[in-house]
Amino acid sequence: MNYVYSAVSSDLNFFGNTNPVDLAEKYGTPLYVYNENILRDKCRELKNLVDYKNFFVNFSPKANSNLELLKIVREEGLWADAMSPGEIFVNLKAGFQPGHIFYISNNVSDEEFKYAISAGVKISVDSVSQLERFGRLNPGGKVAIRLNPGVGAGHHKKVVTGGKKTKFGIEIKYLDEVKTLLKKYNLKLSGINQHIGSLFMDGDSYIESVDSILTVAKQFDELEFIDLGGGFGIPYHKQENEPRLDLKSLGSKLTKILNTWIKDYGKEIIVKIEPGRYIVAESSILLGTVNAVKMNYDLKYIGTDLGFNVLVRPVMYDSHHDVEIYRKSDKPSTKSEQVRIVGNICETGDIIAKDRLLPDIFEEDIIGVLDSGAYGYAMSSNYNNRLRPAEVLIDSNGDHRLIRRRDTLEDLLRNYEY
Repeated sequence: MNYVYSAVSSDLNFFGNTNPVDLAEKYGTPLYVYNENILRDKCRELKNLVDYKNFFVNFSPKANSNLELLKIVREEGLWADAMSPGEIFVNLKAGFQPGHIFYISNNVSDEEFKYAISAGVKISVDSVSQLERFGRLNPGGKVAIRLNPGVGAGHHKKVVTGGKKTKFGIEIKYLDEVKTLLKKYNLKLSGINQHIGSLFMDGDSYIESVDSILTVAKQFDELEFIDLGGGFGIPYHKQENEPRLDLKSLGSKLTKILNTWIKDYGKEIIVKIEPGRYIVAESSILLGTVNAVKMNYDLKYIGTDLGFNVLVRPVMYDSHHDVEIYRKSDKPSTKSEQVRIVGNICETGDIIAKDRLLPDIFEEDIIGVLDSGAYGYAMSSNYNNRLRPAEVLIDSNGDHRLIRRRDTLEDLLRNYEY
């Protein structure tokens, strides 16, 4: 096998005792491949972010809810978030204890609240209206509130979840109404949480938001926990040596701020963060096959089976993913050229990598899309009645095993009455 262009995965020994061509032949493409050692390393990095004994990490399965990956995350001592009854259900199936699951609701029905209440998980609401609904359904219960600290950050406007132009959280000026409803329904405010956005690479906005939520928290003397949110970014431009988020500096600042605040608060309550992307993104490479190569009006297109039903981030967020090239034969690439790597979906926007300078790519080559573990399979679909891909794990010994099978044509009909 010829690793034509693969510095990142080769340096990591990502594929362990196998190689991407053999994996593609055995399981077919598209194919999500995960590396267990990388996943565990990222869990440990964030567990050690802050020097405080009651510091915990909640993994956000909206980034990736594969049951086997959730089990690994749980084994590493992380807890879990949930954004839906489905995520609560899967978290429980993965072995998380109800008290270690934090349901962060958004505009939900009575039915959803009742499910979360009956499951025994911790629950957060993000509006005064939803607090009223929760209180009516569960008087005398415990609840957390999601604050909007007025600060936002993120790689795209669609994923900025704090600040003045987002649907999330309770504006601080409404805290008196919150207190009125807590008293009306005899609710105990057990926690305060926030989330400013996804994929920040500079910790300044995060620190600013932490200062804001801690200031508010001082108004409530019976808190059991504070959730500072997630959004920790990873370098998607690895082939250009993009610097990583400076976790050491961010952790040092957080440690100082939190320990000072805890001392003033007078109680060593739980402090949590809720990363998703940082934990799982770099643990996966998405493999696809080149099925066509052509010129169209002076643009060279590399046609693959990686439609945006498999990975929607580049289309939805204009996101960048580095790509690698693997080849079964020893045929060399003799030049580099600018190409567009596209998928097989019936839309012009179906582009995985736009205008990249890469070595010659030929039919039957395998394309590897790096850092695809977050919001990859989790956002995949059956658009165009395409089948969702299989998922494979490279375990800690370097061996591979199937952790989710590929869709079948029959799966497209399984929910119909016929």
